[in-house]
Amino acid sequence: MKRWGIILVAALIVAAFLSPFASPHPDGLERVAEDLAFSENGQLPAVRFSPMPDYTITVIHSEKVSTALAGIVGTLLTLVFTYGWTRILSKLP
Repeated sequence: MKRWGIILVAALIVAAFLSPFASPHPDGLERVAEDLAFSENGQLPAVRFSPMPDYTITVIHSEKVSTALAGIVGTLLTLVFTYGWTRILSKLP
């Protein structure tokens, strides 16, 4: 269990310190949507009202801190989701 704790701490450190260096430019799919001008018309409500739009936390005004915290939250959510599904699937016959 101690090894998993070290891995978790390492993942959180990487998420916190590397996520502020992520590219601010749109990814490939988003860029094509902007270039072809259909991104404004086709946004779904789930995308428009995202809890962490553009990998930031909107209530925090410092962009670097906001992005770092979004990386930490994303890492923790991924861990919880993966752990939960692993527990559920391991109980199946």
